[in-house]
Amino acid sequence: MKLDTKEFEAKMKKSIESYERELDTVRAGRANPNVLSRINVDYYGSATPINQIGSITVPDARTIVIQPWDSTTLKGIEKAILASDIGITPANDGKVIRLVFPQLTEDRRKELKKQVSKLGEDAKVAIRNIRRDAMDKSKEMKKNSEMTEDEQKISDKNVQDLTDKYIKEIDIITAAKEKEIMEI
Repeated sequence: MKLDTKEFEAKMKKSIESYERELDTVRAGRANPNVLSRINVDYYGSATPINQIGSITVPDARTIVIQPWDSTTLKGIEKAILASDIGITPANDGKVIRLVFPQLTEDRRKELKKQVSKLGEDAKVAIRNIRRDAMDKSKEMKKNSEMTEDEQKISDKNVQDLTDKYIKEIDIITAAKEKEIMEI
């Protein structure tokens, strides 16, 4: 009986999805509403995501406009954005909040590229940890005579092939994001 790799593959896919969500929050010089995804506003005593208390539009490549459905939340949205780590000062005109993304400097691009590389390495570590868990399970199954040595070798190879596939996917995603950051 070989090791069933489905659960480990599912975990690897979740790691990739998590990595992609993490990259969405990295500011690449373009207006991307996903940078607001982690910001919550105090709305009548509960932390509420910005996209649930107003509409978010991108009128041009460098601007995000947030139009709250309840104008009393403007100050709260402004405060939440200032307290976040996106590094943009919101402009409140009494009706909407504008976020203008400045052109990235060369140093900032390099800094962001390093950040993306580090996030990529963290994602690879997560994949390798899943591989280790799978290998441990196959060793345990061999030890408990649930599989032969040949079946263990096949299982380990299947796990390694899965690992290689997802590590390569992380490399592709990372390279695409770094290219996006370095574009002027």
